[in-house]
Amino acid sequence: MKRIVILVSGYGSNLQAILDSCKKREISGKIVSVVSNDCQAFAIERARLANITTYLVASKLNKKDFFNQKLLKIVDSCDPDLVVLAGYMKILDIEFVLSYFGRILNIHPSLLPKYPGLYTHRQVLKYRDTQHGASVHFVTEKVDAGPLILQAKIPVSCNDTEYTLSVKVKEQEHKIYPLVVKWFSEGRLEMRGNNQVWLDGCKLPPSGMCI
Repeated sequence: MKRIVILVSGYGSNLQAILDSCKKREISGKIVSVVSNDCQAFAIERARLANITTYLVASKLNKKDFFNQKLLKIVDSCDPDLVVLAGYMKILDIEFVLSYFGRILNIHPSLLPKYPGLYTHRQVLKYRDTQHGASVHFVTEKVDAGPLILQAKIPVSCNDTEYTLSVKVKEQEHKIYPLVVKWFSEGRLEMRGNNQVWLDGCKLPPSGMCI
């Protein structure tokens, strides 16, 4: 059974989706700890309610180098097979990424490579896109630029707002993130040389899979 550590910063809805999937035994893994950089993150309470060990490494109270070292030390102590970023809003430093290269997943609220970073829903409306969605990818040195695994697309209507798009995209995130964690926990998903994604022994295209 794979050991999973989840990093969080906020409300924790994706954490909850993964917790629920584990509870249903859809994921062949165990969440061994949840680590947050924000003491006010509701995700911490979600983890505690599920009897999962929690850690706080407050990014606002620690200098950058000390924060990075402390985070890596805590995660190392949990001996994870997989690190999942679930609404984690702190950029991982290069040492952390290289320590768990090929074993870190992230989810982003856009159809990457479009709109990395913040305010994705606003940009979709600004540029009058007809499609929006969410992307799960492996984490590499560049933010939101790791190889794509799975995307979910939604249509954008003329009546959509940033709020309605956020609700629709979040609904898709809750479907695809537990699924990708499931694939990894079953040994079906891996990142090989040249940052190529393989699923069930087949190389995925650069755009990953799409639902």
